[in-house]
Amino acid sequence: MNPKKWLRTILFCSCLTLLHSCAKNPPDIPANQVVPTEHQIAYQEMEMIGFVHFTVNTFTGREWGYGDESPDLFNPTALDANQWARVAKETGMKQLILTAKHHDGFCLWPSQYTDHSVKSSPWKGGNGDVVREFVNACHEYGLKVGLYLSPWDRNHADYGHPRYLTYYKNQLKELLSRYGEISEIWFDGANGGTGYYGGAREERRIDRTSYYQWPEIITLTKQLQPNSLIFSDAGPDIRWIGNEKGFAGETCWSMLNSDDIIVGAADPAYLNTGDSHGAKWVVGECDVSIRPGWFYHEDEDSLVKTPQQLVDIYYRSVGRNGVLLLNIPPDKRGLFHEKDIQVLKEFREILDETFKVNLAEGKHVVSSNYRLNHEKFSPANMLDGDNRTYWATDDGTFQATLEIDLENEILFDRVMIQEPIKLGQRISEFSVECDVQNEWTPIAQGMTVGHKRILRIQPVQTRKVRLIITESNNIPAISNFGLYKASEKE
Repeated sequence: MNPKKWLRTILFCSCLTLLHSCAKNPPDIPANQVVPTEHQIAYQEMEMIGFVHFTVNTFTGREWGYGDESPDLFNPTALDANQWARVAKETGMKQLILTAKHHDGFCLWPSQYTDHSVKSSPWKGGNGDVVREFVNACHEYGLKVGLYLSPWDRNHADYGHPRYLTYYKNQLKELLSRYGEISEIWFDGANGGTGYYGGAREERRIDRTSYYQWPEIITLTKQLQPNSLIFSDAGPDIRWIGNEKGFAGETCWSMLNSDDIIVGAADPAYLNTGDSHGAKWVVGECDVSIRPGWFYHEDEDSLVKTPQQLVDIYYRSVGRNGVLLLNIPPDKRGLFHEKDIQVLKEFREILDETFKVNLAEGKHVVSSNYRLNHEKFSPANMLDGDNRTYWATDDGTFQATLEIDLENEILFDRVMIQEPIKLGQRISEFSVECDVQNEWTPIAQGMTVGHKRILRIQPVQTRKVRLIITESNNIPAISNFGLYKASEKE
């Protein structure tokens, strides 16, 4: 055979083989320009994590220690980090974050760079290490570990001077090199003001735009813990949601333009909604305390949030594309208080009862369009309970309607939608309708979806439901759709 003809034949056969392979297993839809990392996806899938605020403030009744508190005050009588981790595990949390050092500067580990730590306290004769016990307990119960190291230090004499940054970085190195894998590092924006400062007892202000050398601190953190996610107003991985109520915005994009955000001086409204044109994926984290304060105070034992209040917060955080960070502060014993535990358990029971059965799973669904008419993109994928499969449209189709036949009339009052966020966040406007006496009636509407969107509606009984996607920044895709009936305890 002529060599040229032979080469053309080979190329033709190869093309046929490739086309046949693509037809059998077409590639995923093109991803958006801004997508999350695998670690960010895993983080968002945790949905609910816990905060543990514990330091000398627990024993003084303060929220922010001044920095002159004696280490002698720190003496929990029955500290049990295993109890913290066990309760967190039992109530659905996947990670705990500990305040290794709050603004008062007292360190819950025996830092070699200061005596203002547990090594100078009477607890365990100065031989204790709360961070170590916390990390071990998290590992015992299969929880990921997070640590909070306050940039502000109202105890340290050098705070406000450049040399304090060496101290801060040294402590960060201790925490990130001694205790194994740390999944999240938490930096906040409460920086500068009055303090003890080694006896100076004065007010010190800093230039938040440059003092902390955040690029260097972030680089150091990633060098020591490459898989760790960093929280701050500006991320780079996780962002503050803009309030301490645990509420994400009704519109909540995971994207953000974070380069110009100043930690401690960000626009809360911008953080709350994110940015549809944001250049970076920065997960929204919704922090809130189970009590009025972040630290335990005995006079707040009667003011613990109710299970129903926590459920409401869940809908406004996880149900709006956020991650719920719920603080449970140990008491003076070093234990989660019985009242807090009871509320957490009832909260978990309500969620489990509400979302136990997806009334739409496995039902028949048709769509106005699905990509290539291929089963990989079939609308049935969004009712199979599998996050890895999804429905999507053909190129150039940015609007679509999906109609679900529930076979029988079903009563529900919760609607859940999820996007396959590995491909980006796409939907920017949608509505849900149901068939009431042969007439399509709107029951809910929204803007963004993201990892999870949960809509609370008035109870409705119907056989047919349809989801209408009216606007998206790319061809839309949905991995899961659910209908639920809320627990009577809500």
